[in-house]
Amino acid sequence: MPRPIQAFIHPAALQHNLARLRQAAPDARMWAVVKANAYGHGIERVYDSLRAADGFALLDLDEAQRIRDLGWRGPVLLLEGAFEPRDLELCSRLDLWHTVHCEAQIDWLSRHKTQLPHRVFLKMNSGMNRLGFAPDRFRTAWTRLNALPQVDEISLMTHFSDADGERGIDHQLAVFGRVTADLPGERSLGNSAAVLRHAATAGVVSDWIRPGIALYGSSPDDPHHSMADWQLQPSMSLRSRIIGIQHLQPGDTVGYGSQFRASQAMRLGVVACGYADGYPRLCPNGSPVLVQGQRTRLVGRVSMDMVTVDLTDLPNAELGSEVTLWGRASTGEVLPIDEPARAAGTIGYELMCALAPRVPVSVSDGVTP
Repeated sequence: MPRPIQAFIHPAALQHNLARLRQAAPDARMWAVVKANAYGHGIERVYDSLRAADGFALLDLDEAQRIRDLGWRGPVLLLEGAFEPRDLELCSRLDLWHTVHCEAQIDWLSRHKTQLPHRVFLKMNSGMNRLGFAPDRFRTAWTRLNALPQVDEISLMTHFSDADGERGIDHQLAVFGRVTADLPGERSLGNSAAVLRHAATAGVVSDWIRPGIALYGSSPDDPHHSMADWQLQPSMSLRSRIIGIQHLQPGDTVGYGSQFRASQAMRLGVVACGYADGYPRLCPNGSPVLVQGQRTRLVGRVSMDMVTVDLTDLPNAELGSEVTLWGRASTGEVLPIDEPARAAGTIGYELMCALAPRVPVSVSDGVTP
């Protein structure tokens, strides 16, 4: 039989999460962000569940081609825009909308030969200090774009650095609002955290929202709020099974480096899952897992192909028992992906995106695999 580890993608959860974000911003159109191969879920696996969105936002031309090949004829936005001049040829052929965040991209557009002008999203660096025009250069960039016959409509966008934290978004909103006050065009500001935490703040929702992580059932501001607080459902579950059982006596150690030492008699389960499957190596002793839907803890260091879990208080767990590393157990219980991510000092995004190619993936709505 194949190794028992498997990931499950849950279409009903994706549909639920999309509807939840619609509820938070009912008057806005929605980009479903499917960059990084739909946050590790697979674009082809999530497409049917997310096609109720108004458009798809992504990074790569290859991903855009895949969306078109699936039959999508609506808007597709390249969030980082063109990377070189010839990318604009594919933008024309695939009818892609694209971000403009630097002078070079305007130069490329000015030399691009196209029969149909492009829809572009002009990006402001309102404080994130990654991509985008500084506020004092933004209007000049808009004027240059507006003069080009290669450009049709210009939308305006920015990205929040602290929508999930205490600093919040007011400082960036103020800059964006001041600079763009009399400029025409649709606006796009709200990511997952901004939509869920700040939807009542004037200007956040605007014309287009851009939810990413919340679509996939991870809280955008963990640990301030859990996925349950935001009424989200896990769209990915990683499950395996116990492939071995060990009995420890006081003083016995577990795994590489002997990082765990038993203080009492213990019963351990060995699970077919390790960092080569995408489970974080930095998850420490005590990280949460579910065995047969019941919470227990990781003990010992995560190795390439195995982890060990505490079965001392789970007498019914045995060889072959199901282990849920994150997501929904087949019995229905949920371990939010944010919990093992937090234990490892990272975020749910990384765990989703790091799922290893060797892990089989299936699409399943039922709780029983």
